Amino acid sequence: MTCNLLVILGPTASGKTRLGVEASRALSGEIISADSRQVFTGMDIGTGKDLSEYGDIPYHLIDICAAGSEFSVFDFQQYFCEAYAAIRRRDRLPVLVGGTGLYLDCVLRNYRLIKVPENPALRAALASLSMEQLALRLQALRPEQHNTTDLTDRERLLRAIEIAEGELASSDTGPVLPELCPLVFGVRWERSRLRSRITERLKQRLAEGLIDEVQSLLNAGVPHRMMEHYGLEYRLVSQHLQGELNRNDMFQKLNSAIHQFAKRQETWFRRMERQGIAIHWLEGDRDPLKALLQIFNNA
Repeated sequence: MTCNLLVILGPTASGKTRLGVEASRALSGEIISADSRQVFTGMDIGTGKDLSEYGDIPYHLIDICAAGSEFSVFDFQQYFCEAYAAIRRRDRLPVLVGGTGLYLDCVLRNYRLIKVPENPALRAALASLSMEQLALRLQALRPEQHNTTDLTDRERLLRAIEIAEGELASSDTGPVLPELCPLVFGVRWERSRLRSRITERLKQRLAEGLIDEVQSLLNAGVPHRMMEHYGLEYRLVSQHLQGELNRNDMFQKLNSAIHQFAKRQETWFRRMERQGIAIHWLEGDRDPLKALLQIFNNA
């Protein structure tokens, strides 16, 4: 079966967006974003949308939800199916680009996901449990729980348990993914080079107006608690704007947090490989496009 999905993944600041655009231009492709925050409007600098890089390359799953709303992996899987089908109808190549491991995994490993409504009876039963008890319950349901923010926010933790138990109890099979023959590429850098790229990009984003972007979201009615939910740049800049951190402390904490996030992404990608997903690793400091096209043309 001929490759019908090109996937480009990598940690933050690895250059995967640029490579995705270049590969799409060379292979008549359209990009589907696999980024959990780029779906939101008004969250441009902090999520690294870099829309100016796309030029005439069509893209999907960017700016499709209002900031302040929720967007789940179930939503992503549904939107992916719709975008994929539309791209294939145009006889073009879908190019899935991003670093949100769960989004990539739910496509490549065909997760069974269903829409789970709120369960008042379950919530009542969970009401007396501590955060630690709730976390243990979720981890028993999902031993490979990836999203640490679900473990630190009570409402998200309750919802995660609700979804996990609802999926176990349901006979619904969820959305049907297309039959895929993916070719997966990863962009990697030597650790010190990646750390340098992360720090330089953070400085650039602050210079481009990251703090003003967060203030504009708050002025538009997005609450601080949602900034906590969106994490990284939005969490720490929000804390700075509330007077909890001075600018220097915000920068240092944010820089460290993004480095830690990149490590978690790399851990997730290694786990994908252990679970049978073949990733062709490309060296970011060489000519990743040339290497990608050579492998693609010989596949």
